[in-house]
Amino acid sequence: MELTLALERYDRHFPFFTGEVKAPAGTSYRALQVGQSFPLKDGVQRHERMLHEKAYDVAEFSMSTYLMAIDRKVPIIGIPVFPRRLFSCGLIYVRADSDIRDPKQLAGKRVAIRSFQTTLSLLAKGDLKFEYGMPWEDIHWLLEDEEKIAFTPKPGVKIEMLPKGTDVGHMLRDGTCDAVIQPHPPESIMKGEVAVRRLFEDADAEELRYYRKYGWWPIMHIVVMWRDLADKNPWLPTALMEMFAEAREISRDYYTDPNWSQLAFGRRYFEREQAQFGTDNLFPTGLAANRQNLEQFIMYSKDQGLIGGDLAVDDLFHPSVRGT
Repeated sequence: MELTLALERYDRHFPFFTGEVKAPAGTSYRALQVGQSFPLKDGVQRHERMLHEKAYDVAEFSMSTYLMAIDRKVPIIGIPVFPRRLFSCGLIYVRADSDIRDPKQLAGKRVAIRSFQTTLSLLAKGDLKFEYGMPWEDIHWLLEDEEKIAFTPKPGVKIEMLPKGTDVGHMLRDGTCDAVIQPHPPESIMKGEVAVRRLFEDADAEELRYYRKYGWWPIMHIVVMWRDLADKNPWLPTALMEMFAEAREISRDYYTDPNWSQLAFGRRYFEREQAQFGTDNLFPTGLAANRQNLEQFIMYSKDQGLIGGDLAVDDLFHPSVRGT
C-alpha cells in the first residue's frame, strides 16, 4: 500500500520530503508539497482538493473546515496531529497612522479576512469576542476567498465579498478597510509597501500572556484521512501519529547546528523561546493534550454559526486514537 501525503513545506515536514521517516511495514508513502493559499512544488488548494476531489489519502487540513465537514458527515476522519499553530493577536494589522489601539475600537469597522471559515478567522473572531470583549457580530467583514463549505451566516452579520484580485493592503492604505487579519497578509504589507503596524504593538508579550493563560498555542491545522481507509486499516491512524512524531524529532535536531537557519540568532532564539514558553514541545500530539483547545474551537464555531450544537471532541477522531 502506497499512501499519498499532502503537506505544507514546514521544517517539521522536511523529513517526509527527504524520505527519512520510516513507513510502517508493508507500506510506502509519497510526500507531496502542496500549498493552500500559495502554490508549492506539487500544487495548491490542498484543502479543497482533499475535500472535493479526494486527491490524497492523508492531508494537512484546515481545523475550522474540518469541524464543518464532520458536522456535515463528510467521510473523513482526523488523527490528533496538529502541524500548524498560530496566535490571532499578532496577526491583526492596522495602518501605521491608525488611531485604533484597542480591539474594542474595531466596533463598526471594516476588517479584511481570507474567508469567514478560515481557521485564523474563526480564532480571531472568537478571541475578539471572548478574550477582548469585542463582539465579532459588530464588525463589517470583508472576504477575499469563497468558502470551502457552504453555511448560512447568522442574521444581521455584515459580510461583503471583495472582487477577485483585491489587494487588502492597498485597501488599508487607502482607508477603505480598517484592519487586516490573515495568516498570509499580502506582499504589499509583508514587504513594507504599505505602512502598517500590529494592533498589539508588543505582539510577543501579548501572545505569551495568552499562552500562559490558556496553556496552548492555538491549533490551525489537523491531519486527516479518509474514513474508509482508517476503518479498513485500524492500525494506520496510530502509525501515522508515530510517523509525524518521528519527523518532528528529526527536525528539532536541525537546530543543534547554529547555522542551520538563515537567521543569525536562530539557535539562540530557539533556546530563548523554550525558556519563555517553559516547554520544548509547542506541538503536542494526542487527544488529551489538545482537548481543551479543541473544545474552545468547537465553542467558537458554534457561536459563529458554522456548525450545529451536538459536535463533541471525540467525534473528530478515529476510535483507534481517542485514548491518546
